Amino acid sequence: MSDAFYRTLLVLGRPAFWTSSRPTVLNAAATARPGAFILAANHTSPYDVPILMLHCRRRIDFVSITEVFRNRFTAWLYGNMNAFPLERSRPDSPAVRTILDRLSRGRVIGMFPEAGFRVGEASVIHSRKIRSGIGRIAVLADVPIIPCVIIGSERYSRFASWLPLRRTKYAVAFGEMIAPNATAEEIEARLIDAFVALHAQLQAVPTVRKPVDSSSVVKAKRPL
Repeated sequence: MSDAFYRTLLVLGRPAFWTSSRPTVLNAAATARPGAFILAANHTSPYDVPILMLHCRRRIDFVSITEVFRNRFTAWLYGNMNAFPLERSRPDSPAVRTILDRLSRGRVIGMFPEAGFRVGEASVIHSRKIRSGIGRIAVLADVPIIPCVIIGSERYSRFASWLPLRRTKYAVAFGEMIAPNATAEEIEARLIDAFVALHAQLQAVPTVRKPVDSSSVVKAKRPL
């Protein structure tokens, strides 16, 4: 693991986002809590990852997919920023052991429980569907989950969004922690409810526009 590399990426990437965007961020202080927790977010584009890195008060060890690590450069990049692979098509004991090990060290694990990019009606916000497993991990590790909803990150798929004009709007809302004091299924149901509530909270903010239509978004082939 390399926390120094992670910090370097933040230093290099922060100006590009700062000069191009006007983000709305709610309750980022929730992520400053000490100790281990799972940060669970919806997932609409690859830009969710740097946005979470920018606004979470803790460093995040992201869980990625094995396909990403088949590319040498991407594997090097993600590995050095503390990400690690998870095989989605089968129970992946090595990855689960890695998650539990990182959490036992007091680190923050970033997970996208939708298991890929989900936009429009396919998003958890509308479908209320996630891949099972995150609740079980929370129970096994005895750590809370902090839910997060991101709106508008897909706008960075357009070149013009990177211009230093501070016109690109996106929004991030962090929720209150979900304690691991119930069954895995109950925890996941609470997480889905939190996603829906956070999305509604963001939509109620006057400065937050609705995200761009999913049909106009250039979708990446390999989600984190």
